Amino acid sequence: MRPWYPSDAPAVLRAFAPDEMARQSGGRPVATPADALDWITRWERERGAGTGYAWAVVREGADEALGCVAVTAMNQVHDCGWVSYWTTGAARGSGVATAGVRALARWAFDELGLYRLELGHRTDNAASCGVARRAGFAAEGVEREKLRYGDTRYDVERHARLATDRVNFG
Repeated sequence: MRPWYPSDAPAVLRAFAPDEMARQSGGRPVATPADALDWITRWERERGAGTGYAWAVVREGADEALGCVAVTAMNQVHDCGWVSYWTTGAARGSGVATAGVRALARWAFDELGLYRLELGHRTDNAASCGVARRAGFAAEGVEREKLRYGDTRYDVERHARLATDRVNFG
């Protein structure tokens, strides 16, 4: 994991090109190089404000951004945070997302002092569920029709990982 750099804009643009990713950009399209730079700048502002932390996921010894892991919606009263992740098309299935989510969890527990991390994925997204499980996030239940993309509603499976979970000590 490393911070996002302006030089990562082409990777961000490629990642958000597919329709599946474009609709997950938080309501702000990432369709041009300027949009990709704006996406990176927004994360820099979040980091500066202490409200969200996004990291580029890279292979050891390389610098090319292959994905993103982030923790947001942090609740300091309850020591909780929300985890999200994605990979570029070329990196899918290579273990990059799982490694990134594991590293993010360790960082969030150690550096932010969070106790509980949560994430959710559409129930029709088996790959995202696999990442969550391999990263040590236990399934906790289904939130019915939580997400709406266009005219279609999707159920979301919620997962969580605690700082005291055994996966953190192995």
